[in-house]
Amino acid sequence: MKLHELLVEAVTHLDAARLAYGHGTNNAQDEAAWLVLWQLGLPLDSDLDTLAEQPVAPEQQTAVRALVQRRIDTREPAAYLTQEAWLQGVPFYVDRRAIVPRSFIAELIAEGSIDHWLSENTRTVLDLCTGNGSLAVLAALAWPDVQVTGADISTDALAVARINVDQHGLQDRIDLTESDGLAACPGPWDLVLCNPPYVNAASMQALPAEYRAEPELALAGGTDGMDFIRQLLRDLPARLSPQGVLVLEIGNEREHFEAAFPQLETVWLSTSAGDDQVLLLTFDSLSALVASPSPHP
Repeated sequence: MKLHELLVEAVTHLDAARLAYGHGTNNAQDEAAWLVLWQLGLPLDSDLDTLAEQPVAPEQQTAVRALVQRRIDTREPAAYLTQEAWLQGVPFYVDRRAIVPRSFIAELIAEGSIDHWLSENTRTVLDLCTGNGSLAVLAALAWPDVQVTGADISTDALAVARINVDQHGLQDRIDLTESDGLAACPGPWDLVLCNPPYVNAASMQALPAEYRAEPELALAGGTDGMDFIRQLLRDLPARLSPQGVLVLEIGNEREHFEAAFPQLETVWLSTSAGDDQVLLLTFDSLSALVASPSPHP
């Protein structure tokens, strides 16, 4: 059997299983390519046209089919099966102790979209809800002069983050801290990156199995998805430097965010998913929110 034939077979089986995607791929074709190439030990960015006629030994075919079947039977994201995820071309270890990394903040870091809001005095960066540490690593790689702290309430997630910090050789640049929100992160911070739990209760109930395989702690944001964010915006001004900014991902919750903070001066940042997934808040806007008579209607 040739590689392209094995790939077509994998796509057919994944399609028939009606799986949910969104953890690195968004369709059966890309998911099949990921699983097949990974199982065969080939680079994930391989040219499939070039490899199309490459023969696949029977034992390799068996291994690929077993992996594809496992994806179908378990409904786990492919990243958990391969224990590998990629953000902006950078590889990260991941397992079920941490959410699969897919933050649009990674795009903003890589494209330099946040740089305008930073200064030559930007030195301290906090990646709050760091999960597997991917944003902390990307921040350290993008800004060589900063010191990064990755914080999370989950000791399991921090154990995964430790693997990634060590694998990228950033032990001297990234500290990892167990913290319930900002409780153990006094700052002052020049930049806070946060991809928090923000999924509202109704959406949580409708999540497909692939998302329910992830730690609920990293997803569930309460009735309107804003529970963690309310506390964060209340606590952050006292821990942010006067030139500091918060870059916050809220996914599809813009309507709930604006209902919760109608007077908040917000800068929306453009990503590949649109202009309503990630926002930026300055020290001044956060301070005004906290100082207002009814900051959280």
